Amino acid sequence: MLKYVLDTNIYMDAIRDPEKERALGRFLERNAPFTFMSAVVMQELLAGAVTDAQVRALEDGIFDAFERRDRVVGPSAGAFKDCGRILATLFRQDGVPYRERPRSLVNDILIAITCRENGLVLVTTDEDFKAIRPHVRGFTHLSPWPQERE
Repeated sequence: MLKYVLDTNIYMDAIRDPEKERALGRFLERNAPFTFMSAVVMQELLAGAVTDAQVRALEDGIFDAFERRDRVVGPSAGAFKDCGRILATLFRQDGVPYRERPRSLVNDILIAITCRENGLVLVTTDEDFKAIRPHVRGFTHLSPWPQERE
């Protein structure tokens, strides 16, 4: 059975769109025991919470379930080193310096490496992961919603 991490955009889409919320619910009905939370995704979601009520909703409605089950994964020290190497490689390839790249790229690279380190598949709609994948050997990502697998 595959194990999953859901990217920030999956949660944001579910918050904004009732149909996507239902799709997330159906996915979790089948895959909750095999779904993990990225600490980087937690940080991104909390950074977007502008009210105390939004923070509480994230903490109580999403994060708590993963924390109680010890299913939160975060980047290792090696992940940060690999991230730096990847950013340097990208600069050598395209000449775009780190300071001019979108801030989300660092987080995306850290999510990808964390998934690889933990044998997890990222579910995302973010096209940036197609560019990251060649630099993170063994990283896998899928578009929503993967079919239930044996």
